[in-house]
Amino acid sequence: MSGDSSYSEGAGWIQWFCNMEDHQFLCEVDSDFIRDNFNLYGLKSKFNFYNEALDLILSSETPDDEDLEDERFLEVYQEATDLYGLIHARFIITAKAGLALMKDKFLSGKFGACPRVLCDRSNVLPVGMSEELRTSRVKVFCPRCEEVYIPKKKCPDVDGAYFGCSFPSIFIMNFVQEIQIAPNSQQYVPRIFGFRVYKKKGSRYQDTLQKPAEITHYSEEQLKKLRGKNEQQSKEDYVQK
Repeated sequence: MSGDSSYSEGAGWIQWFCNMEDHQFLCEVDSDFIRDNFNLYGLKSKFNFYNEALDLILSSETPDDEDLEDERFLEVYQEATDLYGLIHARFIITAKAGLALMKDKFLSGKFGACPRVLCDRSNVLPVGMSEELRTSRVKVFCPRCEEVYIPKKKCPDVDGAYFGCSFPSIFIMNFVQEIQIAPNSQQYVPRIFGFRVYKKKGSRYQDTLQKPAEITHYSEEQLKKLRGKNEQQSKEDYVQK
């Protein structure tokens, strides 16, 4: 980043970034955690402006309108966003600080509620469907029905990799007694004029011979399809411009 870039004084880049609209899923990573090189292992090779992005993240000042119009700054800012997101994914599974902050958000309903009617608005947790950047936006996981949904607020610039695939499971294992997940004891039964539909279970036909595929993250084949869709969408957006 150029040395003559000006910044407006504030509480710092991290707080500014986490307080942006649609960033309510993110928590503020402790600066000491970011300064510890052990916690950043393997990240440098993923970024072209790693050092500048890290400096921006740890800055005690926030960008002003002039900075946000500078092309060079925006390149560094985008990398700072993704770098912070990957650091965030590591921080939120730390035993004391990260998990505690996410527990407070969960209990206060900051991540939203499950859209499934029979879950009775149970609180949900953020989850990524891939550890790779720019593969999928953040999703939400309901501990009660154990299903993954698109969040009510779609958080268009919050990547699923900012949370990773393992966060909900680690969170529940640590706080299973405190969060008191209600059992998923209710199931919707479709009927036609009062009669149950043959082999119908919930919103799907039940096939007793074929078990449903178990998915905890996107496979390599799914990732290739998603990348193809993303590239096609980018081309369409470019043509429209």
